[in-house]
Amino acid sequence: MPTTMFSAFTSNFLGKAPVWYKQIIVLFLIANPIVMLLLGPVTAGWLLIAEFIFTLAMALKCYPLLPGGLLAIEALLIGLTTADAVYLEVLTNFPVILLLMFMVAGIYFMQDLLLVAFTQILVGVRSKSALSLLFCSVAAVLSAFLDALTVTAVIISVAVGFYSVYHKVASGKGIQVSDYNADSDDEVIALHRDDLENFRAFLRSLLMHGAIGTALGGVATMVGEPQNLLIAKVVDWDFIEFFLHMAPVSLPVLAAGLVTCWVLEKMRWFGYGGRLPRSVRRVLEEFAESERAKRTKEDLAALWIQALAAVILVFGLALHLAEVGLIGLLVIILITSFTGVTSEHKIGKAFQESLPFTSLLVVFFAVVAVIHEQHLFKPVIDYVLSLPEGQQPGMFFIANGLLSMISDNVFVATVYISEVKQALDAGSISQAHFQDLAVAINTGTNLPSVATPNGQAAFLFLLTSAIAPLVRLSYGRMVVMAFPYTLVMGGVGLYMVVNHI
Repeated sequence: MPTTMFSAFTSNFLGKAPVWYKQIIVLFLIANPIVMLLLGPVTAGWLLIAEFIFTLAMALKCYPLLPGGLLAIEALLIGLTTADAVYLEVLTNFPVILLLMFMVAGIYFMQDLLLVAFTQILVGVRSKSALSLLFCSVAAVLSAFLDALTVTAVIISVAVGFYSVYHKVASGKGIQVSDYNADSDDEVIALHRDDLENFRAFLRSLLMHGAIGTALGGVATMVGEPQNLLIAKVVDWDFIEFFLHMAPVSLPVLAAGLVTCWVLEKMRWFGYGGRLPRSVRRVLEEFAESERAKRTKEDLAALWIQALAAVILVFGLALHLAEVGLIGLLVIILITSFTGVTSEHKIGKAFQESLPFTSLLVVFFAVVAVIHEQHLFKPVIDYVLSLPEGQQPGMFFIANGLLSMISDNVFVATVYISEVKQALDAGSISQAHFQDLAVAINTGTNLPSVATPNGQAAFLFLLTSAIAPLVRLSYGRMVVMAFPYTLVMGGVGLYMVVNHI
């Protein structure tokens, strides 16, 4: 316990983050004004970018909104950018804010329907290879029209539920026991320990296939990932135009990703191929049947309403009837009105998942404002644009992919599409070439970024979720399991960008 006020302040600063992490953030905050004074705003701006990427890479130590926000506030105070410039960035990207605020919350109210769908897949398909393909492809399709974070949340919910059910049985408890802690294996009966370990390997592979599926589908449409909508807005593409421009890259990558999924399961490489023990399957089937039997008429009516809202959502997006975020708000209103969710407290839970990331995105825009104000990326962009036109998309794909692996794909895409748009406005490139570069930027930030949990929000969400420690899914294990997908998706994506756009 802190014994002085100073130690209390230092203990409270960034909460439970490691002491060395807190010291580095303080060092950043002290160094920035000094560098600004001695070396000028350009050097200070580059240092700020490096510091911000560090906070993204260390997201498991502390959520980046806090240290990143402190850095952004300091950038305003020392004159690297202005509040008006930040506001202009936020205003320009307001559709992305709406997407995160309302679409993610809207899909939250469809979780029951998605849980039923994934549960039926899990207990209904006996072939592990077929099950993995279904998980990967269903996650891809859902992510193309919904939101990768929400789809991942649903997959996690299913996995946690089934893991807890079997853990109870393996510990000699009944499946209906409610007050139970699945974190400890102390009570697991020795006879069931091998089956529990095999079940963990089974769930790990399904979770990773599902997370990869969100990336395979998320690249294809303007609502699949937050940066997609941002890029679509800058290039002025609607839903159909975005899909058609991405299709020469996204569809071959999708096919290659599904083939990779099947091969990994068959060959049992990189930690994949875990099979579901028969004893575990019997327990899960009994649980699924008991849940189905408990379902009331009201529950069934709610599922039909959610299905209808899903159809309206798909048609609204495909026909671009309104801004994506407003369609998400429509889904919230329809589902809550016709399923009896009238409490402000219950509705508020839907926004808990999206608003922290929305706030972080606004901090992104503050850093982007620094980049624009100080013209930091102009030399890099000028160099790439000085290359022969045919080489430029491939170079953008590689640069965006490498940066997205170590930082965050939304941040990288925001920076690059903004800088390329400035080149278009200056007359340096044509509209057609601008669109080709937009495809390279979008695919470059979406595909190779699966290499680490830092690059994809859905991967980071999975790593920090309740299921990860239960199934022993660590940072290192995620990197190893993502490696074959990174090679295939990055390689096929680069080939298609270079040769077919």
